Amino acid sequence: MSALLSKDTVRRGVAAHSAIGLVCCALLYLICVSGSAIVLYEEFQRLEQLDAPEMESIAPQAVDRAVAAVVASEAGEPPTTHLYVHMPTEALPRTTITTDTQAVHVDADGAIAAPEENAWSEFLLALHYRLNLPPVWGMTLVGMFGAMIVALGVSGVVAHPRIFRDAFRLRARRKDEVATLDWHNRLAVWTLPFALAIALTGTMIGLFYVAGFSLAASAYDGDSEAALAPVFGAEGEADPAPAPVPRVAPVLAHMARDYPAVRVSYVILHDPGTRGQHVQVIGEHHRRLVFGEYYHFAPDGSFEGTTGLADGAMGQQFAASIYNLHFGNYGGLPVKIAYIVFGVALSVVVATGTFIWLDKQARKGRPRPLVHAGWWGVTLGVPLAILATLLARLALGNGEPFVAIFWAVTLAAVGLAIAQRRPWAKRRLPPANPEYAR
Repeated sequence: MSALLSKDTVRRGVAAHSAIGLVCCALLYLICVSGSAIVLYEEFQRLEQLDAPEMESIAPQAVDRAVAAVVASEAGEPPTTHLYVHMPTEALPRTTITTDTQAVHVDADGAIAAPEENAWSEFLLALHYRLNLPPVWGMTLVGMFGAMIVALGVSGVVAHPRIFRDAFRLRARRKDEVATLDWHNRLAVWTLPFALAIALTGTMIGLFYVAGFSLAASAYDGDSEAALAPVFGAEGEADPAPAPVPRVAPVLAHMARDYPAVRVSYVILHDPGTRGQHVQVIGEHHRRLVFGEYYHFAPDGSFEGTTGLADGAMGQQFAASIYNLHFGNYGGLPVKIAYIVFGVALSVVVATGTFIWLDKQARKGRPRPLVHAGWWGVTLGVPLAILATLLARLALGNGEPFVAIFWAVTLAAVGLAIAQRRPWAKRRLPPANPEYAR
């Protein structure tokens, strides 16, 4: 076969192969960097809108007034299918109401204070969650990269039998590939439990759509809601006939009386203003990994039961724990700081792994200066691009095209690095040595 191809064709094929590999590594690096940043999702929301009213709690009657005000503001519009009331929490002490068409902050008295303006935080979440692609495609791709991290972690341990014995051996003073390899191996060992936990949970979250659709197609005649009902509960039957919007105050009073240890994080009105409506509460349980339990109420405020995410089948509790375990939404600020530190370390492992491979190729007589330079552009360009979007948000406002800014800065950094045709850091290539060339 090789005899039928010219040297120029082979050279182009090798270049294309290297470019595809660089793109995969770049996306994996992007997921790790953005994941380290999105740990502070709630804190970023507060930074974006410093003047939004904040409170430790809000009276049930004030929530009723807020719901009524939001519903009244949408009079004449198509009815919303869901109305979410975000209750004040420790991480985000704000009351926010979201419908199909708007999101507003309300003050402690229940009056609408201002529209919610957190476009940058949502951009950053979408960047990590689905690479700003359509949900099904983006989340599936991110899930596949999560599986790749698991494979890289396991294969790395197998390929380096002394990796645990040398866990604290670091020759960082050397200015060559030995130091890079040591940093890569040591950080990989120190972060291995974190990397596996994050990668496994990320894979489960990312492949949610694929798994749900596959289960629905194979066992539920294509009904995805029925496939997920055994875990997250089923929606009630719809009845579009008009009805008064239910009051939230009796629901919150019931939760305070019968579940005083549960912190209400959300109140959800399903199909509000119709006879098929019902109220659902998400309650956080102290010292539990589950994101919360679903408490179900009839329109008149009578309690109908729970879904079982906190005390039901083991599979339900496991499914409800994946999100918090992945994003570090438990344990407060100390856990978030730990997630950021480990996330940055994992990003360094991905970045140095690519440099190590490129250096090995150069020692074998197959240098790739353009790819090497491009990888420097990715390594520095991704965090700079995220910072550029944040600065654009703070300087220019909520409506900026953050996706376009991010990719423009990233591609500009890569293009500038490739145009220079050399790495942005001078690195000496020592002769091959079995100690680090394995």
